[in-house]
Amino acid sequence: MSESDDADGSRLPGPLRTVTPPSGTHPDAQMDAIGWVILLGLLVLLLPVLPILVVVWLINAVRESLGQN
Repeated sequence: MSESDDADGSRLPGPLRTVTPPSGTHPDAQMDAIGWVILLGLLVLLLPVLPILVVVWLINAVRESLGQN
């Protein structure tokens, strides 16, 4: 067996020792707000491109239905 194995044969490391107590679960409003800002920013940037993508997708679908590549 390797040196990292415990006496009971487990390959998992021992418990994580830390000087800070666990914080538990709590709401994280700041990260939630950042996520919404990123989503809205992506929508503002990508919404004008959406009609172009739809046209390209439609052209591709028509070409495939006609058997052209």
